[in-house]
Amino acid sequence: MIKYLGSKRTLIPVLEQLAVASEAKTALDLFTGTTRVAQCFKKLGLFVTAVDTASYSLAFAKTWIEFDGGVGQLQLEAAIDDLNKTTPEAGYFTQEFCVNARYFQPENGEFIDAVRNRIETEFKNSWMYFPLLTALILAADRVDSTTGIQMAFLKSWASRSFNRMQLRDPKLLAGGGKAIQADAVSLVSGLAPVDLAYLDPPYNQHRYFTNYHIWETLVRWDAPESYGIARKRIDSRETQTKSPFNSRKAMPEALEKLVRDVNAETLILSYNNESWLSRDDLIDICRVKGSVELIEFDFKRYIGSQIGIYNKAGQRVGNPGQKRNLELMVIAGDPKRVAKMKLVGKHQS
Repeated sequence: MIKYLGSKRTLIPVLEQLAVASEAKTALDLFTGTTRVAQCFKKLGLFVTAVDTASYSLAFAKTWIEFDGGVGQLQLEAAIDDLNKTTPEAGYFTQEFCVNARYFQPENGEFIDAVRNRIETEFKNSWMYFPLLTALILAADRVDSTTGIQMAFLKSWASRSFNRMQLRDPKLLAGGGKAIQADAVSLVSGLAPVDLAYLDPPYNQHRYFTNYHIWETLVRWDAPESYGIARKRIDSRETQTKSPFNSRKAMPEALEKLVRDVNAETLILSYNNESWLSRDDLIDICRVKGSVELIEFDFKRYIGSQIGIYNKAGQRVGNPGQKRNLELMVIAGDPKRVAKMKLVGKHQS
């Protein structure tokens, strides 16, 4: 799984137990991101619908959620082996992210360019299209030179950036699901009812569209005009690429609408103590779904908050962010089911 701000890797064990306690058969993962939570639900045998606006999230959801990995494995492995033999050739990706910026070593950028062109020309109409895109993103992530977000690259090359890129099997999952690329707030009222809905919206001003603009471009393969040191896509400046959840003013109303409109027997809302809303705010918003309980989890904060406070001479030039995060999980729905889920959650926290 790629390095991802806001990843719920540490919460997967408790989310698995909560899903079991909810007795759900169907689930909805809004703001699915890397699909880590959706994958957890699918492995439990739930039919999962994964939703996100990002093109790279659609690729992940098509690969791990919508596609039934019980078929076609040997064919996919053969395609990956063949793509790994591709002769590198510099193109847009190399120029933008290896020359104009330093996210990747040029030889790896040239490999990305060549492999991505082959995926587009040879596999566009194949079921393997999205799994191969996913394999390429995972391979690129293993050799990048960042702290995990693409708003900046390291001043000195990360040691992993010198490794030769190699595509690997993205390990497909058996079972079915559905992948949707859409705005959650606009879409949610039109979705089919589910037993369990998991909501993990952005909770501050940081935008995933810009934090992972390279993956967005790698999937779209549209060679956009870019700007700045980070070489962000020019459409980062457009209104349609901005979320109300990144606005202190707009976020509360958007969250209220989302919670009200989602058609689910049980709701899990994942949030963070760095958000613009308090615990009481979150509980009040979720009361529309029934009984409400809150579970808290204390975790070490994302490493990026500790980087960049010293200059090359070792002098302190800034202040680090907090070292710990408090993850908040609000459960809402039928009182008996919510009480059972809270009990399970507290044993995991």
